Amino acid sequence: MSFEKILDQLVGYATTWGVKIVGVLIGLVAAFWIAGWLRNRIQAALERKKFDPTLSRFFANMARYGVLTGAILGLLGVFGVQTASFAAVIAAAGLAIGLAFQGTLSNFAAGVMLLIFRPFKVGDLITVAGQTGFVEAIDLFTIEMKTVDNKMIIVPNKNVFGTTIENYTFHPIRRVDVPVGVEYGADIDRTVEVLHKAATSVKGVLEDPAHQIFLSELGASSVDYQVRVWCNTEDYWDVYQATIRAVKLHLDEAGLGIPFPQMDVHLDQPTPAATGGLAMPR
Repeated sequence: MSFEKILDQLVGYATTWGVKIVGVLIGLVAAFWIAGWLRNRIQAALERKKFDPTLSRFFANMARYGVLTGAILGLLGVFGVQTASFAAVIAAAGLAIGLAFQGTLSNFAAGVMLLIFRPFKVGDLITVAGQTGFVEAIDLFTIEMKTVDNKMIIVPNKNVFGTTIENYTFHPIRRVDVPVGVEYGADIDRTVEVLHKAATSVKGVLEDPAHQIFLSELGASSVDYQVRVWCNTEDYWDVYQATIRAVKLHLDEAGLGIPFPQMDVHLDQPTPAATGGLAMPR
């Protein structure tokens, strides 16, 4: 075969495949744009209907993945790939894919379980996997959290669903516990009365359930109580701080001291053996 014929064939291949490749790249760009546009439209429409934010984001992302998957399978046909054979290929490679993506599949399965059982939703304050923050998003593989000092934390779903979850905002009301120690010389009944007055003076404390003054223990340096009041969940930290302040002010006004830890040290008279046989001066 002459050089001219080989060159003509190469040019023909380059022209044919080049046009296909360019067309596929354009198709991919268009698919990503359409998928993103559709996701945003679906999420915005669901939010206007006041649909659950977590499920709104989930359905919007599923629509995006569906468009991208269909576009990729369709573009493969440009290169002569028979998409119908993908089922057999996936079945044959299922074990290898499962082993390679074991962590990813675990995150996906955990994400589905989180969306089904709903232990928390977007906006809740939770502690999970050693992290505390407000839930920003629940995706198929991870959850996004914003800490109280405004840091972004991303936690894999398998680490969320397989551990203990503390949801601080799940219930509409919460109990505030304030421990306080009072000197041993203070009368118990009078102390309880003063602490009751302190609890009732705090703005935001609920009448039902009623507050409680609990005598917890006789400590090393003080008689220990707990002031327990209930409040709306969104008022928790304001009520917590106000309760501590009220307890301190009412104890001061009543002349009841809050002792600090102390220790009495007693020195015994040393023996002659301990002083080398010399008597200590008196």
